[in-house]
Amino acid sequence: MAIETSTEICSVALGKDATCVALIENTQGNTHAEKILVFIDQILQQANIPTTKIDAVCVSAGPGSYTGLRIGVSSAKGLCDALDIPLIAVSTLQSMAWGAKTQYPDYNYYCPMIDARRMEVYSAVYDADMQTIQEVTNVVLYENTYSDFLKKDKLVFSGNALTKLQTVLSDNPNAVFAETKTSARYLLALAYEQYINRNFADTAYFEPFYLKEFHAVLPKTKRL
Repeated sequence: MAIETSTEICSVALGKDATCVALIENTQGNTHAEKILVFIDQILQQANIPTTKIDAVCVSAGPGSYTGLRIGVSSAKGLCDALDIPLIAVSTLQSMAWGAKTQYPDYNYYCPMIDARRMEVYSAVYDADMQTIQEVTNVVLYENTYSDFLKKDKLVFSGNALTKLQTVLSDNPNAVFAETKTSARYLLALAYEQYINRNFADTAYFEPFYLKEFHAVLPKTKRL
């Protein structure tokens, strides 16, 4: 089972080996706490699979929304504890790169992006084998964003920041825009590889990769 809650999309998928056999997702945002457990129950009923048949739970590990990641990880941990099965953590951006590759399989480089704020995104670059070429970082979008890559080869961009990106790179002939965002189905192939290699996360101590520290903003109050 794969759980994706790192962005506005709440998504749960079931996979047999690396193949998605069932998927439920909601793209409306801000419904993760309300939907995630319902989706888990619904997808098991839809696939007619008892919980005892689940071999592992994969969760999107970030970066992304602080609240969304907390909800997804806590749900995944709860399932793993209850069923005594392993937890697998997959980079959110790597799974997005895999999703873009399913749409554009013949390119060399993939750059998934998650909207942060203003013209800032969380981003990384992967090659066709899903190996990291540029580590996850915060990027401010402007006309020379990823110019070193774009001068040499085509770069496939994906994610929920494409509208921002297209305002500065729409005229670049080497910029390819994939209509894929976060989805639990894109976690499955990467999770299966980790399952085969027994690359499991520590259920008790695993924490999502937030990239930025979470800062609570307190309301201003007038002093008497």
